[in-house]
Amino acid sequence: MNTISAAITAVGAYVPEYVLSNKILETMVDTNDEWITTRTGIKERRLLKEEGKGTSYMAIKAAQDLLKKRQLDPKDIDMVIVATATPDMPVASTAVYTASEIGATNAFAYDLSAACSSFLYGMSTAASYIESGRYKKVLLIGADKMSSIIDYEDRATCIIFGDGAGAVLFEPNEEGLGLQDEYLRSDGVGREFLKIDAGGSILPPNEDTVKNKQHYVFQDGKTVFKFAVSNMADVSEKIMKRNDLNHEDVAWLVPHQANKRIIAATANRMGLDEEKVMLNIHKYGNTTSATLPLCLHDYESQLKKGDNLIFAAFGGGFTWGSIYLKWAYNSN
Repeated sequence: MNTISAAITAVGAYVPEYVLSNKILETMVDTNDEWITTRTGIKERRLLKEEGKGTSYMAIKAAQDLLKKRQLDPKDIDMVIVATATPDMPVASTAVYTASEIGATNAFAYDLSAACSSFLYGMSTAASYIESGRYKKVLLIGADKMSSIIDYEDRATCIIFGDGAGAVLFEPNEEGLGLQDEYLRSDGVGREFLKIDAGGSILPPNEDTVKNKQHYVFQDGKTVFKFAVSNMADVSEKIMKRNDLNHEDVAWLVPHQANKRIIAATANRMGLDEEKVMLNIHKYGNTTSATLPLCLHDYESQLKKGDNLIFAAFGGGFTWGSIYLKWAYNSN
């Protein structure tokens, strides 16, 4: 009896139409295109501007894109996970609403939150359900409306984040393809360096928290950068060594798109050339939970069956990790 592994068999994506370019940001805060590009690698980001539309809107669009491409009946989906740091609302699950709206009436659903590592952790979770043998089709969506929690008068954060969604389908594989290994980490020391102060159980919303802008993302940029550079590189190198992979064996690094310098440092530690690194931060900025699936979507046509992919992410909390996955299909 062959061992069941969990493989990605389809990809979908959605990004909003509105483009917030560096040039536009120059008119909003004290910054400039050269500084943003040099420090982050970001040229533009997409924002969901339509009133009354939240993270679920983009999650639904990404899921529908995947279903259409794969010609899949949503009733065949067993479960839906939405990885997100910006759910539509507290208590009511964004994933449950998303599943209902796409017609996945036989699926159960829930949200998964681990800041920018949400999708990476979600990959581990989705794969475990498949490997258990109990579920055949798990839809994992990474979606975030970061514009809903960003202060566009704070030049430290407003230049970084964008909105978007990406989706992947996990299915059983008996050819040895799919998720091979994972190394996931977390450390509560990071709690103070990347957070939203208010709106949770410690500091519920009130007039003062709104007035003091405590419902927006706060980031200690230098500290987060230092932790991200060392930890993303460390776990990526570790998972390569643990699986006896060298730079020639790795087809692609799929890195969280937080900062081009962090990505370059990770690739350098792995001994990878630039052409083996998925990069779209210049187009979308940091879409938090959506960065990894958006990379897969943008590079899907270049992926070949059997390709070794190394995923790496780092997020608030702190959360971080790396996953080694063998690609399961030829896209062309």
